[in-house]
Amino acid sequence: MTSHIPTAVAPDHINRTALGARFEQVRATTETLAAPLSSEDASLQSMPDASPTKWHLAHTSWFFETFILERVETAFKPFDPTFRVLFNSYYNAVGDKHPRAERGLISRPNLAEVLDYRRHVTARISELLPEIAAGETALAALMWLGCNHEEQHQELILTDLKHLLSKNPLRPAYQERWPLTQIQGRKPRWVTYRGGMISIGRDMDNRASAFCFDNEGPRHQVFIEPFELASYPVTHGDFAAFIDDRGYMRPELWLSMGWDWLQANHIAAPHYWERRDGQWHTFTLHGMMPIDAHTPICHINYFEADAFARWASTQSHLKDARLPREAEWEHAAASAEVEGNFLESRALHPLALRDEKYSLRPAQLFGDVWEWTQSAYLPYPRYRAADGAVGEYNGKFMCNQFVLRGGSCATPRHHIRPSYRNFFPPEARWQFSGLRLARDA
Repeated sequence: MTSHIPTAVAPDHINRTALGARFEQVRATTETLAAPLSSEDASLQSMPDASPTKWHLAHTSWFFETFILERVETAFKPFDPTFRVLFNSYYNAVGDKHPRAERGLISRPNLAEVLDYRRHVTARISELLPEIAAGETALAALMWLGCNHEEQHQELILTDLKHLLSKNPLRPAYQERWPLTQIQGRKPRWVTYRGGMISIGRDMDNRASAFCFDNEGPRHQVFIEPFELASYPVTHGDFAAFIDDRGYMRPELWLSMGWDWLQANHIAAPHYWERRDGQWHTFTLHGMMPIDAHTPICHINYFEADAFARWASTQSHLKDARLPREAEWEHAAASAEVEGNFLESRALHPLALRDEKYSLRPAQLFGDVWEWTQSAYLPYPRYRAADGAVGEYNGKFMCNQFVLRGGSCATPRHHIRPSYRNFFPPEARWQFSGLRLARDA
């Protein structure tokens, strides 16, 4: 999940009544995710793109202190003035920032002090919640934004921690419970959609609608050609077949930038995969495990997803396959129930399709893995970035990124909706990112 902080559609009075419960639940969930960690676990940083859990705990509190408490409290006093720089992320309008790649060097404050900071901010926000809920709409919207921002960091805690633990030669487990059971494989099939003018995105002027980020709108019309979407995501077994067919050794399958990335980094398999005794294993939050052929593939980047789609297009049962466009994906997902394997299941790993019934709609559109699309992350027609600091974290990232859809096994359930646009650069693969195939009808 991105750590970007876009603005949001203001919530209505119904959402205001639930604001306190949502705030308390979000804060508690973050601390539950951090609870199994030692101070050392929470303080280390394994690469510049990842952040220590301790930093996530502090930064999400910094958001509420900076954008809510400082605005509401008449005699505002920060918990610690130095935190304004230490735990700022990308808000240039707020002031100086500690370098992202050096967050793992912040040994002080220690974890106990950061948790004190969280409790302090939570208590002060809780005291002000009646005033915030009854006050101006923009302030309530900022609170909802803060809660959704923290949910993004809940996913980042897990993905960043997984990367960190994978660097330990002991391959320690975050959670000692393997969720997989033997599932029978299914043959892929295609679901057909008619073309024409469709509407995608959220109506940003409808204040009665639920929360959304500003990059999800405005709602607008798009013309799509008839297309087909695969009934479920590409699996670990599918990707193993790609590897067996020398997929990582055939330049004709790769974009030029992708081939350069592969060669420069000596890539021969998805992230976290290792050969052990002739069998592929993968590192999970439950430790090192054999791959399950029927679970959705994860931790591949855009280059790998695109190369797989090109390879799949040459297979007889997947002829002409490609990555879906984001408008096609949203059109298919618009009428689907937002249900699946999310953070709340505590599986913390993609699961195989378990519903024996085949419907007329694609399965596993939500949860399990973020699905790469071939669409560049660009503004929708009539999009305007908001003024001020909280408007910094969307529009300025609309360059050299690709859109992913659907959420993952580390995404909170009520954080996701059909219009949600995640985005990452094409080389990123430490997130729970996979793919689903599409093709022209």
